[in-house]
Amino acid sequence: MWAITVAEYGGPEQMSWTEVPDPVAGPGEVVLDVVSSAVNRADLLQVQGNYPVPPGASEILGLECAGRVAELGEGVTGWSVGDEVCALLAGGGYATKVAVPAPQLLPVPGGVSLEEAGGLPEVACTVWSNVFLEGRLAEGETFLVQGGSSGIGTHAIQVAKAFGARVAATAGHADRLQFCRDLGADIVIDYHDDIAEELKKATDGHGADVILDNMGAKGLAGNLSALARDGRLMIIGMQGGVKAELNIGALLAKRGHVSAMGLRGRPVDGPHSKAEIVTGVRDNVWPLFAEGRVKPVVFERFAMSDAADAHRRLDAGGVTGKLLLVNS
Repeated sequence: MWAITVAEYGGPEQMSWTEVPDPVAGPGEVVLDVVSSAVNRADLLQVQGNYPVPPGASEILGLECAGRVAELGEGVTGWSVGDEVCALLAGGGYATKVAVPAPQLLPVPGGVSLEEAGGLPEVACTVWSNVFLEGRLAEGETFLVQGGSSGIGTHAIQVAKAFGARVAATAGHADRLQFCRDLGADIVIDYHDDIAEELKKATDGHGADVILDNMGAKGLAGNLSALARDGRLMIIGMQGGVKAELNIGALLAKRGHVSAMGLRGRPVDGPHSKAEIVTGVRDNVWPLFAEGRVKPVVFERFAMSDAADAHRRLDAGGVTGKLLLVNS
């Protein structure tokens, strides 16, 4: 098969399209012929050497894909060769083939093309596990997503709105703020402004019951200020650094909850596993696509072999939604 390999840690210039051995379906796994994958911030961090591959995972980039089942490993049931699926991966999506544990497979949701589905599993599983399983976002609560025009943000806005939340989103430019509003955000805030103050103005001082944050250290103090009483701050990114001071007194006063949860290193099966999250997405989020209440947001498509160019595009900023990588 062919795959994107990384010669050494650095930037996109280290990425190349290389012939490598085909994957083999182990027990409980399937091999997919990959139609599409998508670029995530974690992929850029991995190329830089700042996002270690979990033990046993593929060194090849790519945390999600869509394709057709080509081979079934021992013990796999419920899937057949030729099935069109998408999958949550621990790695390996930037390739023409990938082996994946069967519990991490999802059918392509109704109303979505096979190619578009390659950009859904990572965002859908991230949002479901953080905002709903851990964050317990409920109907009528206020939800703030930092970086609303990102791949994660565009999905989170739509799903939170579909579940009856009041949705606030941040972005850094007028056209991206309008994009968030068009997706269903009730409140849009320029992140160059005082986000907590603007949110409190828009919510009569209430703030956010759940915040999904991709900045990490840089946003910690502002997010704590923006939290409502009994609010839940879910940190999923480190774009703003990894170390910050936490005001425990302010957190106690709000009875706040701060959680930092990864997806890639979770076990395949068992409590808090990828299988549990994938099942929740299939049962609760996939029907929203079939109903037309949630849609994939694709900004641009690149040939899989041109993944380095896609990394440069994401790093340049201004992307609304996902960048897809497509095998011809």
